[in-house]
Amino acid sequence: MCREYLAQLRERISELEARGFQVIVIAPSKGTFINQFLEQFGPFPFPILGDPSREAYRGMGHKTMPKWKLLSKAAFGFITGKVKGFVPDNEKQKEFVMKSMKTQNVYIQGGTWLFSPQGKILWKHIDESPENHAKIADVLKKMDEVKA
Repeated sequence: MCREYLAQLRERISELEARGFQVIVIAPSKGTFINQFLEQFGPFPFPILGDPSREAYRGMGHKTMPKWKLLSKAAFGFITGKVKGFVPDNEKQKEFVMKSMKTQNVYIQGGTWLFSPQGKILWKHIDESPENHAKIADVLKKMDEVKA
């Protein structure tokens, strides 16, 4: 789960919901891990559900980034100072993040999907890498387009 992206969704939830959409987050983790995440970084005004087998992730075409590529991006970002907040300052949050990197699949990338009330896919964005999340402004624009 990308903490920064979830924080942006939390901050802008009223804009998303005002367009008639419900936000549901699917994480490639077990419920116990999601609960630990929520204890450290929550609450969130939307449900975060688990897909520990990653069946939905794979079925929807989400990508797993090669380990060497993700680690080199992280190292480059850390050295150049382009990656800020990767490890939180708060000790309990920091402990949780470090544990996550050792026990969770941090290589699988997410995406953003818009569905109709009938379950039809209206739009999707599959993340290619951690910094490639759909921008909230773009999601809002797409919401306006598909509702028109």
